[in-house]
Amino acid sequence: MRLLDTRALGVEGVARAVDRPPAGVPAEVAQSVEAIVADVRARGDAAVLDYTERFDAFRPATAAGLAIAQAELEAAEREVEPAVRAALAYAAERIERYHAAALPKSWRITDEHGSVLGQEVRPLDRVGIYIPGGRAAYPSTVLMTAVPARVAGVREIVLVTPPGAGGRVPPAVLAAARVAGVTEGWRVGGAQAVAALAYGTDTIRRVDKIVGPGNVYVALAKTRVFGDVGIDMVAGPSEVVVIADRGAEPAWIAADLLAQAEHDPMARALLITDAPELLPRVEAALAAQLDRLPRRAIAGEALAAHGAFILVADLEGAVDVANRLAPEHLELMVAVPAALLPRVRHAGAIFLGAHSPEVVGDYVAGPNHVLPTAGTARFASPLGTEDFVKRSSVIEYSPSGLAAARPHLGALARTEGLDGHGYAAELRATEPRASQGGPPAERSGHAAPATKEGRG
Repeated sequence: MRLLDTRALGVEGVARAVDRPPAGVPAEVAQSVEAIVADVRARGDAAVLDYTERFDAFRPATAAGLAIAQAELEAAEREVEPAVRAALAYAAERIERYHAAALPKSWRITDEHGSVLGQEVRPLDRVGIYIPGGRAAYPSTVLMTAVPARVAGVREIVLVTPPGAGGRVPPAVLAAARVAGVTEGWRVGGAQAVAALAYGTDTIRRVDKIVGPGNVYVALAKTRVFGDVGIDMVAGPSEVVVIADRGAEPAWIAADLLAQAEHDPMARALLITDAPELLPRVEAALAAQLDRLPRRAIAGEALAAHGAFILVADLEGAVDVANRLAPEHLELMVAVPAALLPRVRHAGAIFLGAHSPEVVGDYVAGPNHVLPTAGTARFASPLGTEDFVKRSSVIEYSPSGLAAARPHLGALARTEGLDGHGYAAELRATEPRASQGGPPAERSGHAAPATKEGRG
């Protein structure tokens, strides 16, 4: 892996050296996604069936044949190995416990005039969860997307996933859907699945929001339908930053770097340390572990292209580099991780101490593994129950509260040239029991606006 030294390059220099430029979408991919989304929106079921046959070599007689029946979920739960079933139940319980604690609440406050202000939190009615298929099965992503939705109170949780040969979906994915509380499932993937969820067809009803990771076609389709439907985020390649001191175990560091590198040739794995003597030991451990890793070709390519060792003068400088990178995963593998935590401003998930490998976050810790990537942790957060609810403001003014506010309302309304706004408050003071329809200009001193303007 490359060696970069902040003492020579500075924080910005190192960050530029490891930053990946924004991935441009090939024109043909963008055009293909645009065409698929438009076609599904126009032709509905027929288009979904055509694309499922084209991309996944599966075509039932009707779109109803794409459905995954509840009986299939129940059968899959019985089919998976007992150890897998137990692991799914263990992970689901921990994910539920964590996300229940984070569930946003409705609240009220009462001001000095007795006016009541607050917020009502309501779950979304219907959400779609996209679960990637293809080369691997991702039951953990089913849990991470569906369980928080269920905890938030979403009544309809709709799973879509690309089918394999003959329409097969991996039993572990179906078993996870059963454990997580998925209410509806469809054998459809890619941009056509996103479009079907966003706009609906005769068979697949539209949803309020789409969450979950996918390939470039899925990510681009999500950006295309955003606004007509909600989305969680557009995820990029996985990444980990490990901050380690001289007492860290080299083999553990190497294992955590490889755990991310094996995801994808574009994955980024970085070690930041103030201990130069640690680096050759980690490099030796990487070579030994990589040699016996089944996905060594993928991991090796990722390390060569996007891995790096970064030397810093001290651990505070290490956190400065990490904050600049805003990584998806940040491990503080140092003697006193709690001492560094207050300095961390930007990271999707933070792992404290040597016994908190990133892999526990992937599977069983409880916090979500759908995380902001590519530096978006500067402004974005992990998927959570907050993503499956919406907030409504609640305002209940008292007569004295409105009286106190009236001169300020009038001043602001006049400033913005919206006399009708001010009149709506003034009327309640001058004619508290008035039943007349419109504002009489000669009595109020305000001319009734001829047209509705502004924010209304």
